[in-house]
Amino acid sequence: MNSKKINGIVRHLGPGLITGAADDDPSGIATYSQAGSQFRFGLVWTLLLTTPLMIGIQMLSARIGWATGEGLGANIAKACPRWLTVSLVALLVLANTINIAADLGAMGEAVRLLVGGHAALYIVGFGVLSMAGQVFFSYEGTVRGLKWLTLALFSYVAVILSVSIPWKQVVVESISPWNFLPATTSVNDYASIVVAVLGTTISPYLFFWQAAQEVEDGLRRPDARNLRQNPAYMAEHLYRIKQDTYIGMIFSNAIALCVVLATAVTLNEHGVTQILTAAQAAEALKPIAGEFAFAVFSIGIVGTGLLAVPVLAGSAAFAVSDVFGWRAGLSRGFHEARGFYGIIIAATAMGTVMGLLEVDPIQALVWSAIVNGVIAVPIMFVMMRIGQSAEIMGHLTMTPRHRFFGWSATAVMALAVAFMLVTEL
Repeated sequence: MNSKKINGIVRHLGPGLITGAADDDPSGIATYSQAGSQFRFGLVWTLLLTTPLMIGIQMLSARIGWATGEGLGANIAKACPRWLTVSLVALLVLANTINIAADLGAMGEAVRLLVGGHAALYIVGFGVLSMAGQVFFSYEGTVRGLKWLTLALFSYVAVILSVSIPWKQVVVESISPWNFLPATTSVNDYASIVVAVLGTTISPYLFFWQAAQEVEDGLRRPDARNLRQNPAYMAEHLYRIKQDTYIGMIFSNAIALCVVLATAVTLNEHGVTQILTAAQAAEALKPIAGEFAFAVFSIGIVGTGLLAVPVLAGSAAFAVSDVFGWRAGLSRGFHEARGFYGIIIAATAMGTVMGLLEVDPIQALVWSAIVNGVIAVPIMFVMMRIGQSAEIMGHLTMTPRHRFFGWSATAVMALAVAFMLVTEL
């Protein structure tokens, strides 16, 4: 592949790449670290399973936003009773705020481990920086910055290259994980972490963000709606969405796999089986894998946090604005979309305050991921109905293959949540 073609692909990457990278936020890194340290390679299969499902549902999110010119919240409101739409969005905002708190807390702790000082000061600093970046930067500047921050995820590839991976053992334990689980592991423990991994991988905030970014892109091109009737333009744009989403989601799950493998061959092999935060995972790596692995893991936490916090706050703001009919969008100024920016500020500020509190971080992370997993099921079901509706989507309804992967993703999430609830009882 020549450099001209590579540059063309890079220029077309945007919502899908940023969405995929934001999925590997510090709270996600903590969940994957816990999966690797507690179950070694016993949860690798979840990442392999979710990759095609994640691609299918995120492509649907992007397609809905592009085809309708409206965010996911507005489209869900068309298909659901008001009370259900408001309830789902409220739970989304709650889960996102908890995630923001966990991410900021992990970022502050990571900087403290690297340079010393007080984590609380770093938490507040990152919270203010995240708010200011979205309120004062232009849309183009924000997107450009987020795209550059995706490079932070390569720090986890560097960690993998610094340790030795027993690939044969990875394959064997991935195929039959139940034969290698610790004797003290209960069915409920395993079910909960499966749902947590699925919930942090296939997360509702990612659906709302990618759909909203396609809407934003359309608003910046007023002639786009008329051009949708042109078969050549439609085919080109849908291919762009497909390419962007494939690369973003594969990249996301490849990084998640790197984290699971790195923590499995270092922490689990040395008896470290309980991880409370991503920062603790980084600290635990230091005496085992060395200063280099510790440093790049810590730097990755900060970089992914700076990417994820704006996406979490932004997706909550898009969802609320859609439901209440407020003007929304990072391409609008503060005075044009006060409610939208008010949600961004409120969610980030509340997350910052929660990040300063002494709460059990892994419990907050797991419950956030579980809430994401539970609310993902009805949201995905409604999305599938929207994607098949000619009344809403016009001639851009889903293809049969797209329906297969979308419904498969919905079914997997539903089964995982049902299994967890049954084992809880």
